[in-house]
Amino acid sequence: MARVTVEDCIDKVENRFELVLLAGHRARQISQGQPITIDRDNDKNPVVALREIADETLSPGDLKEDLIHSLQKHVEIDEPEAEGQSLIADADAAESADAPEENIAFDRMSEEDLLAGIEGLVPPEKSDDF
Repeated sequence: MARVTVEDCIDKVENRFELVLLAGHRARQISQGQPITIDRDNDKNPVVALREIADETLSPGDLKEDLIHSLQKHVEIDEPEAEGQSLIADADAAESADAPEENIAFDRMSEEDLLAGIEGLVPPEKSDDF
């Protein structure tokens, strides 16, 4: 493959924007020292990344997951519950089952009352300090 075109890659990654994101991410990985899966042929990193996607030496799904993981600031890790927490939850559930149900009433306001209340609000006074 002498030149890589979008048409070579678009059947592997349908969305052109996603293709650009994936190829850019892979090019950054190559510049950071990750090994390439094809012959370089004196090509620059973005072209090598596109050629890897076109030749399907990399899975676009795996590359997408790696891109998402690299952009995440906080990754939640599912940890098993401690026994003490489950006992507290069981005690709370038992207390709520014994408590009588209370009728909770919410205040209802018509649209006209709401608009009248909003119109009655006074804007803050302006001062010369700002």
